[in-house]
Amino acid sequence: MDMAKALRGREALTARIRRSAAAAATAGLLLTLASCQSEDEGTDRAADGGAVVVAPGRPGEKARTLTPEQAAKAKPDDSPNAADRAYVQRMIEHHRQALTMSALAPERAAADGVRRLAERISAAQRPEIGAMEKWLTVHPAPPGGSGGHAHDHAAMPGMATEQQLKELTGARGAEFDRLFLTLMSAHHEGALKMAGEVLAAGNNVAVEEMATEVVATQSTEIHRMRAMG
Repeated sequence: MDMAKALRGREALTARIRRSAAAAATAGLLLTLASCQSEDEGTDRAADGGAVVVAPGRPGEKARTLTPEQAAKAKPDDSPNAADRAYVQRMIEHHRQALTMSALAPERAAADGVRRLAERISAAQRPEIGAMEKWLTVHPAPPGGSGGHAHDHAAMPGMATEQQLKELTGARGAEFDRLFLTLMSAHHEGALKMAGEVLAAGNNVAVEEMATEVVATQSTEIHRMRAMG
């Protein structure tokens, strides 16, 4: 995997997310301004006496006035789509395998660094699984929809095969360390690919935040594992 190309792609996707978040924040600010004006300054009034919201213009542009209804419609729609649901469901399984692999390290690893890495992976990904499971309960698949669930674990990038897991379970000492770093690096790279896909095709802000966190955390861990290997 060309990591330099992947990192540039993730930087572009992260910039997209920031722009999306800024748009959402602006829409939220418009509604807040309406409330503050009503309570503290006396809300501006349209010609027909109705309340209006002042929307700041772009640099060099004049501010606009919107009705509360128009301001509400200006808020971006971040309803989950199929890409969001598929990512969350698949990433839960992806994380679970990482926990399975990490749980082997305390009794099998030779290097303290490998054991500490496994602990960090478990500490980060266990609560992420909980957050994703909670997200699924709030955003179930629509009636008649599959929700994008993937039963074929082998189809997910970076997933270790049953044979590889068997070899890792049977390894001890330096051999375990070597296998663990190799398999977990590939596992993380697969997670980065999945995150990049949902950042490009998803629509839900919460899922974008989850994917962005995966990119930040696991990119750092990949560099650490390469240094250890």
